[in-house]
Amino acid sequence: MTDIIAISIVCLAALIHASFQLSISTLTLMSGHTLGFGRSHARLVSLLGGFGFGAAAMTTLLICTLGFALQQIVGTTVPPVVWAATCGMLFGVGLAVWLFYYRKDRGTLLWIPRRTADFLAERSKRTRNTAEAFALGLASVLGELLFIIAPLSVAVLTILPLDPMLQLICILLYIALSVSSLGIVALLVSGGHRLSGIQKWRETNKQFLQFSAGSALFVLGFYLYVNQVLVLPLAAGGVSL
Repeated sequence: MTDIIAISIVCLAALIHASFQLSISTLTLMSGHTLGFGRSHARLVSLLGGFGFGAAAMTTLLICTLGFALQQIVGTTVPPVVWAATCGMLFGVGLAVWLFYYRKDRGTLLWIPRRTADFLAERSKRTRNTAEAFALGLASVLGELLFIIAPLSVAVLTILPLDPMLQLICILLYIALSVSSLGIVALLVSGGHRLSGIQKWRETNKQFLQFSAGSALFVLGFYLYVNQVLVLPLAAGGVSL
């Protein structure tokens, strides 16, 4: 795998991560409560910033922790069997996203445990300062771990064999791209755009986002299976006739 291909895979994995919606849903809930309580624009910007930094911090923690764990298990040379298992996870998560990422209701309710959803909704209502917004950002990323673990794993396995400097660049790229959708929504809210308009756009395009995320997981899984599971054994041992 060349460096350019590795960077491209990390970027695609990060964009898949960014397409998931739990952090954005929590951010809009927090913003709605903040505006509803009549708090100042400066307070709103502070909460949005704290939330975004919390989401980025949890993503950093997850990718570094997963990277350390996988390095201890498989080293820096990832065997085909690990790639095969990762591709299976991509296919499984992709199918899950296609079938039931959004609940079959109006709006943008997500398929996550109700206790998690209720906790995030309650905390978004009670968030009053930047520290609480930071903690809420952490929790929103952790609450969607069931879905984001697939692109995270791909990114980590791709990063492991790279040179240290390129590893750092790829980690920073992943973090920046994975929170890019959250940053766009935060900029729109802080810029005065109506939450109702943002929510309407999300509801109108939720099926497109759902299909795109699931399809991207399948495409990434197929590419990695062909190039890391099938090609490597053939290149190493050839085919006997």
